[in-house]
Amino acid sequence: MMETFAFYLFAILITGLFAVTVMSRNLLYAMTSLAAGMVLISGLFFILGADFLGVVQLIVYVGAVMALYAFGMMFFDATGVIKEKNGSPFLVFLLGGMTAVLLVVIFAAPVIGHNIPSLYPPVAGADNPHAVGLVLFTKYLVPFEVAAVMLLVAMIAGIILAGKKMERSISKIDDSELETSGGKDDE
Repeated sequence: MMETFAFYLFAILITGLFAVTVMSRNLLYAMTSLAAGMVLISGLFFILGADFLGVVQLIVYVGAVMALYAFGMMFFDATGVIKEKNGSPFLVFLLGGMTAVLLVVIFAAPVIGHNIPSLYPPVAGADNPHAVGLVLFTKYLVPFEVAAVMLLVAMIAGIILAGKKMERSISKIDDSELETSGGKDDE
């Protein structure tokens, strides 16, 4: 019962946060809601008893979003358009309290959700990372390899595209030429 309630709560919150990510015009709001959605996805993994995947979700995806957040803060003046209105301190208190309760539920979920059966029969004596490795490299070996090849192709394409953009160095351009072109490369 508790796991079902937590699942639906997380699903609604994740959907709402990703909707804010897509529809927000403010870069900071979009990246903050994206990071919060990724944290809640790791909460789903913890509820399901997949502690290893939950930690990987936190480390890899939330870390990547935080790096994106840092680059967004560096390259865009996103703080210039923020005009906060805190008309209701009660609303701020309520949202802060709900966030605190949600964090308690996220961290209590692995303790509460240990009765959920797994879909793949576990090997006797294998802990969570070993069970994940067993399923990943037996049942899902081909999709895992396809994903690895796709990531490799995307990485190589990103390097090639970045190399094409860097054919002309801005540091070697005269100031007059930079001002006439508006700071953009001629493509």
